[in-house]
Amino acid sequence: MGEAGTVHGILVGTVVGGAAGLGAGAAARRLLAVLRRGARVRAPVCELAVGALWAATGCLWGAGQLPSAWLPAMLGLAWLGVAAGVVDVRHRRLPNALTAPAACLAPFGLLPLGAGAVGRGLLGALVAVVGYALVHVLRPAALGPGDVKLAASLGAVLGAASWAALATAAVLAAVLTGGVGLVMACAGRAPPGGGVPHGPSMLTAAWLVTLVAVAGGQ
Repeated sequence: MGEAGTVHGILVGTVVGGAAGLGAGAAARRLLAVLRRGARVRAPVCELAVGALWAATGCLWGAGQLPSAWLPAMLGLAWLGVAAGVVDVRHRRLPNALTAPAACLAPFGLLPLGAGAVGRGLLGALVAVVGYALVHVLRPAALGPGDVKLAASLGAVLGAASWAALATAAVLAAVLTGGVGLVMACAGRAPPGGGVPHGPSMLTAAWLVTLVAVAGGQ
């Protein structure tokens, strides 16, 4: 692909991804409003967040840095990150209505990558759930049951990328949560309940680590 073609691909990917993300973000906001354990979110918070993530994903795809087969998983992970992250930040919970469908749909998002990736994803989901469940049992205050359920979908995507990605994301999530807690403590703004929600860090780490792991694979 020549330079002109690359620029065109970047523009198309960014614009189409961003526009589709705005619509997906609006759908997420409306869904959260009707879920029994969702959240009321003002427009255009979800729209802009999903739009930005989908635009970035489309930009990398248009530049030839993100394989097309990874688009369903990356776009779905970005959408889940915003929808579930907003609820966890505001209400310190991760709704089953989001985590359960995400766990079921994640393997289907890996189908374009082939049977091998799906197999690694299923095993990655199992490893992630067992690991997070163990931490939850040993330190319930550090990880809630919602985090354990969320680990299934995130572990599937990360496992399909690589085993190193699965481990890296877990470490990065812990660092992010610890960093946020430290900043809030230094600012004298301790969160309600004395802890920082871990779900947003898990979601952020999973998206970033997966993107880095698969970028340039096309």
